[in-house]
Amino acid sequence: MTFKHAFFVLCLSALMVACAKVPITGRKQMNLLAESEMMAMSVSAYQEFLGENAPLRENDQRVQMVRGIGDRLAKAANEYLSSVGASDRVAGFQWEFNVVEDPAVNAWCMPGGKVVVYTGILPVTQDEAGLAVVMGHEIAHAIARHGNERMSQGMMVQMGGMALDVALSQNPGLTNDLFLQSYGLGSQLGMLAFSRKHETEADKMGLVFMAMAGYDPRNAPRFWERMSAGGGGAPPELLSTHPSDETRVRDLEHFMPEALKYYKPQ
Repeated sequence: MTFKHAFFVLCLSALMVACAKVPITGRKQMNLLAESEMMAMSVSAYQEFLGENAPLRENDQRVQMVRGIGDRLAKAANEYLSSVGASDRVAGFQWEFNVVEDPAVNAWCMPGGKVVVYTGILPVTQDEAGLAVVMGHEIAHAIARHGNERMSQGMMVQMGGMALDVALSQNPGLTNDLFLQSYGLGSQLGMLAFSRKHETEADKMGLVFMAMAGYDPRNAPRFWERMSAGGGGAPPELLSTHPSDETRVRDLEHFMPEALKYYKPQ
């Protein structure tokens, strides 16, 4: 295959994949990796993380709270995606919600629905509504396939004009390397930040999910203000590349009327 032909094939395949749209926002995205591969790598990293960071026991009230909220958010997300013909976004997901004893102000959701909440964020969330904000936001990252998109962008840079199958044959460890660059490893899993574009998108999607789950989305601006105020000299991990406070609150308020259409108080 000539360079020109390989480059044409790459561009054509990328264009076809780019036709995929993110639910709620409708943004087009390019994901070159199969979600099954993303989930397989995620499960491996998730299990390794829990092996190094023992989750709290099931009878812990904090775990029960996180799992109760998580179940409601997952159900709401599934219902929304089904209503817009996008159930494929959670195909193969096996939701799990765990809490680890760690002072870091953080939480994350891996592809496949593996969610971990750090105890350090609980004083900031304050209540179930605050926790629903952050969990809805993290779940949105997974459903929007932001990790796949970020890895695909890295893959495009690594490949240059090379066709995907050729690049992977020459460097079989490419996808694993990009996964580590995108998500971290071991105790650092989930600590690497998403782009501001992805963060804003996850904010919007998270509002809809929490609203459908019965949590008032108007709690979201207050939660992010608390996150910022509690950051001190260095921002919490969850804020490392997030939009500025003013921009985030403005964007949330702008989208709030749409989110409130889905609000189902319970």
